[in-house]
Amino acid sequence: MFTGIVEELGTVAGLDRLAGSARITIYGPLVAAGAAPGSSIAVSGVCLTVTESDGGQLTADVMGETLARSTLGALSPGGPVNLERPVPAGGRLDGHIVQGHVDGTGVITDSRPADRWHVLRISIPAELSRYIAEKGSVAVDGVSLTVSGVSESAVPGPGDVGGWFEVSLIPETLTRTTLGSVAVGDQVNLEVDVIAKYVERLLAGGEGR
Repeated sequence: MFTGIVEELGTVAGLDRLAGSARITIYGPLVAAGAAPGSSIAVSGVCLTVTESDGGQLTADVMGETLARSTLGALSPGGPVNLERPVPAGGRLDGHIVQGHVDGTGVITDSRPADRWHVLRISIPAELSRYIAEKGSVAVDGVSLTVSGVSESAVPGPGDVGGWFEVSLIPETLTRTTLGSVAVGDQVNLEVDVIAKYVERLLAGGEGR
């Protein structure tokens, strides 16, 4: 489990595309120092299992399902990624409960500066819209953020555009994460609040009984 508090801004050192999968190597000396084969690392919000770790770098395999649901397949050597190690048992939950299981991708549709922060508007697939609530939590590229605004024009149906939500970024977030360099048209990984999904599932089961 992760918290969405990025520890290090890493760099893609290599991306080998295989048949239906990929192997990614990341340079991130802070997170790599404590990593060993079998360790979990969140890479821009995607939980990956470390297969190798040496010299400040770590390598992980990325399966087809992950490539289809996230932006990892579009990365290129030299590109930045957000890195976070799992929260230890008894550790501080400074963000929110983040599993590293990306639900889908959104697109930056607006980026505007404010007085002491920056606002991003992000489109969201219709099937995820119901899990986004104003003042609720969402992970964007692995960064735990509070939803500051949300549209009410969700269109149901897989693959349809489900409206948008907005997040407000403080200077610390802009400096320490990849969100400080995103532009309109860029894709980002989205993970909605897992608690909302479990509540929905439980309520649906209750209706069936």
